[in-house]
Amino acid sequence: MTNIPDPNEGFPLENYKNLCFLKNIINNPNIIVGDYTYYDDFENVENFEKNVKYHFDFIGDKLKIGKFCMIASDVVFIMNGANHLTKSISSYPFAIFGKGWSEAMAGKSYPNKGDTIVGNDVWLGYRSTIMPGITIGDGAIVASNSTVVKNVEPYSIVGGNPAKQIKKRFSDATIQKLLILKWWDWDIEKITDNIQNLTSGDIASIE
Repeated sequence: MTNIPDPNEGFPLENYKNLCFLKNIINNPNIIVGDYTYYDDFENVENFEKNVKYHFDFIGDKLKIGKFCMIASDVVFIMNGANHLTKSISSYPFAIFGKGWSEAMAGKSYPNKGDTIVGNDVWLGYRSTIMPGITIGDGAIVASNSTVVKNVEPYSIVGGNPAKQIKKRFSDATIQKLLILKWWDWDIEKITDNIQNLTSGDIASIE
């Protein structure tokens, strides 16, 4: 089949440069994005990397985003470089200022919550914020202006600050079936053949 959107095209909408297939505009090797995930920005798609905050090379944490995700303008990812000490008397980062404070962190380390992982077919709403080390499950939806401080279950809808589960998109049985099917891993021809089914609520049509 030839009439299929090209995942390697930066800007898949003709004459519109505010939406991109994200993987094609990323320069940071510690940001990994799957096919067909798009980012839509009101001003400039280059803002995406600017909105991945405190992402320092020497820490090495990664932002991993799956396939077919939908990321709205002004979504912010806070990475591990933002972490301060929380179990010490003071959380102040004395050591970064050097001089007589240079050894303040000798034998210690700042908290590191690991990679931030966004699953497949995830919708991140306008101005949502994702904190370090969070995993957002496949098929989840994060409402606009939410701050996600703990992991999000697959196919759940969360919102608020801190974000809490509003509801699940489907029954537990249906969610398990969808997680087994992993439609996003099908070859693109099969996905294209099933787009009418994928945009319906009838799971039996794709089983």
